[in-house]
Amino acid sequence: MPHSLVLNASYEPLCVVPQRRAVVLVLNQKAVTLEGTGASLHAAGARGVGWEVPAPSVVKLTRYVRVPMRRGVPLTRRAIFARDGGRCVYCDAPATSVDHVFPRSRGGQHAWENVVSSCRRCNHVKADRLLGDLGWRMKRPPVQPNGSAWRILSSGRTDQRWLPYLRGYGADVDLLPFEASGPSGLFVSEDLPDGVTVAAEPPVAAVASVAQVVKPGIRPAISPLAA
Repeated sequence: MPHSLVLNASYEPLCVVPQRRAVVLVLNQKAVTLEGTGASLHAAGARGVGWEVPAPSVVKLTRYVRVPMRRGVPLTRRAIFARDGGRCVYCDAPATSVDHVFPRSRGGQHAWENVVSSCRRCNHVKADRLLGDLGWRMKRPPVQPNGSAWRILSSGRTDQRWLPYLRGYGADVDLLPFEASGPSGLFVSEDLPDGVTVAAEPPVAAVASVAQVVKPGIRPAISPLAA
């Protein structure tokens, strides 16, 4: 199932959740939709009446939640690819692996400042040699990313519609390889920040019970379908 970006009430990026969970947040008036996908989710209601719910791409919480201080961005393959724009730092070809600039066999550390994305060819040619030995240069030195946008970007991919909401939160998003059609296959945490809860529901292939959480008299951006 597609996913949605969740923003704090201050517009700070918080996390990514399954699209179905974002719909429940909106229906419970805990969030408002800022960007839609153009598609709709269908739900079966009582007495044979169904509901059509616009599928959200970006939602914003209606109240501010405090986010506990977090440690640095985890050093993962996906996060490295995101930081380096999905390109080899040596030749700018599409990245397929990671490389230690100062080889680990020579005492190099497995740290943000020493790990970069690389293509298979450059990784093979470089092996355990130093850049000076090969006469190679990197376009920019590797650094540890920081900022709330990296709660989203450390997955390595994201939805193009999220771009305007990630600017200014610690990442050079113009370098990142965005998916044009949505975050299929995106690895995310489905945990919302403390203070934001939604009643757990059993996983289903479609939004089969969304209509049940709609309170009487509340019909935000929902239209009934013919039975």
